[in-house]
Amino acid sequence: MPLHRLTSITLGVPNVDATAGYYEDFGLTPVGEKAENRFATAEGGEQLKITHSPLRRLVELGVGVDDPDDLDRIEASLAKLDVAGKRDETSLRVLDPNSNTLVVLEIAPHLVQAPVEQVLYNGPGRPSRPNGRTPGVERTNKVRPKKLGHVVIGSKDQDASQRFFTEGIGFKASDHVPSLASFLRCSTDHHNLLIQKAPVDFLHHTAWEVDDVDEVGRGATEMLEGNPERHVWGLGRHHIGSNFFWYLKDPAGNFSEYYSDLDCIVDDALWKPSVVDGTRGIYNWGPPLPPSFIKPEDLAALMTGTHSPR
Repeated sequence: MPLHRLTSITLGVPNVDATAGYYEDFGLTPVGEKAENRFATAEGGEQLKITHSPLRRLVELGVGVDDPDDLDRIEASLAKLDVAGKRDETSLRVLDPNSNTLVVLEIAPHLVQAPVEQVLYNGPGRPSRPNGRTPGVERTNKVRPKKLGHVVIGSKDQDASQRFFTEGIGFKASDHVPSLASFLRCSTDHHNLLIQKAPVDFLHHTAWEVDDVDEVGRGATEMLEGNPERHVWGLGRHHIGSNFFWYLKDPAGNFSEYYSDLDCIVDDALWKPSVVDGTRGIYNWGPPLPPSFIKPEDLAALMTGTHSPR
């Protein structure tokens, strides 16, 4: 695979300052001048920029490649779909018209993550952690996402957008939900992108990796203290991808997810994509699925161009 990770995203929102403050609360680290509204994860480097847009949207999606040969191959594949981009020595910029997402393929270093210490869990007849509390309940540090993991977007032509990302750019399908879409990857993560069929292009959610389920719960709990309106859905566990999740909502209306324990695909030959339908296509366990998760409350406003932040 010539692709190796998501490098960064740019969010367009009508309320830049409030949204920037939210992502700082979320655990991302501001970089550069405050007015630039750029943020880094703990291990992925600078991965988020927030800019002004009349409607909330994903403005730009960055994808890492190894070298100019990778850019050449992707450019040739896109040409077969009659899609042209803007090329320079280190990047290729190309627009998916159906999701209105500018994809920036750029030569970038691979993400190197420090191994997290294995947390021991007690179980019936298995006192793996004798005579002590689990470290998860002793933590007092601020939860800091390690990296940007995946993005979910809406497209007016889901099939065309999926061909753009798979046949054109080179994403691979990990699993399929007939009633929804396919989970696509550009790294060893189970998925980095999902494209939903939608009446208007929009950003559904971004997902940010933390160490474990304790960090998912701790991060969300801290975000909700004094701000209960941020809650969307969680704590739960997805069936596809297996990850623990908790979804929150930023002031512009975009969902953001803390997640941990996502499936990893390190050998394509050993992973067999599945077709999963019904409830398991959405989640394995957790609170009841809120209707606003499938159809965001501001979707009609986005369609008519009357969207405004809450």
